[in-house]
Amino acid sequence: MTTAPTPAPAATAGSPLMIPGATPLTPPGPPAQIARVPRTAKPADKFGWWWGTGRRKTAIARIRMKPAEGEKATIIIEAPNGKKKTIDQFFSEERDRSDAVAPLKINGLMGRMQVIAKVHGGGFMGQAGAVKLAIARAVLDYDPSFEEALREAGMLTRDARKVERKKYGQAGARRRFQFSKR
Repeated sequence: MTTAPTPAPAATAGSPLMIPGATPLTPPGPPAQIARVPRTAKPADKFGWWWGTGRRKTAIARIRMKPAEGEKATIIIEAPNGKKKTIDQFFSEERDRSDAVAPLKINGLMGRMQVIAKVHGGGFMGQAGAVKLAIARAVLDYDPSFEEALREAGMLTRDARKVERKKYGQAGARRRFQFSKR
């Protein structure tokens, strides 16, 4: 003769399974959306510039930006050797030029801001990505209302990918020497 298993006794106020004075636990519900606190605009420095720093791979860009007066709406990049070039002269690829100024284009600030960037390290593509992040951060300090557009475009997120290091006993980071059975 088989008998059905008996259910475990429910925890009631007087039972030993319930701690006196404690409320019964309920399973947690779905997580609530955390509302972003609106940022406040940071004031410019004493010369009227907003600053931003960006990094990509091993390239670092430090930019300063201010509203342009008259015909000064340019983007100038200063190389490590001290030479200053316009963005069209510095980046030979159209991809790098458009990547670097994307934060200004998205917010309609192209042709209205004067930007001076100092870049060093990395190659041209890394430097373009570093300038893009630096400009996006400076634009965010200039006017925090642009945050949603910049964040949706992924311009406020630093790209953390770097070249993986070479390991000892291997030809490269992942590549191994040719296997020899004997």
